[in-house]
Amino acid sequence: MYSDLCRTQHDVRLLHGDLQHYNILFDIEQGWTAIDPKGVVGEVEYEIGASLRNPYEKPELFASGEAVRRRLNSYARLLKLDSKRVLEWALTQAVLSAIWTVEDGFALDGSYPTIRLADTIRTMLE
Repeated sequence: MYSDLCRTQHDVRLLHGDLQHYNILFDIEQGWTAIDPKGVVGEVEYEIGASLRNPYEKPELFASGEAVRRRLNSYARLLKLDSKRVLEWALTQAVLSAIWTVEDGFALDGSYPTIRLADTIRTMLE
């Protein structure tokens, strides 16, 4: 899936790469500011993945099918995105996040937040 997404991207541009609530701050003088950019190059559908798997410490807020559908519908409608590609990018990113956690020496099971999200999205894509 990841290879296919990479190969078929459209309208590629510079993205933040980790755009989610912890990386968006409000300053009274500067207004809204995105911090800690990763500088990823890709299509906009890629950018939504981080926001779909956060707030990380509260998977009950993001891992359910209802939550994913609600967020996905808002992003797709407001940004005119391909919903299926958003879900596919989010799934591949959730799996990658779990892999990084294993590489950091932690054991995972099905209750791990990104695994829960990946399972939800996989079901939605079937």
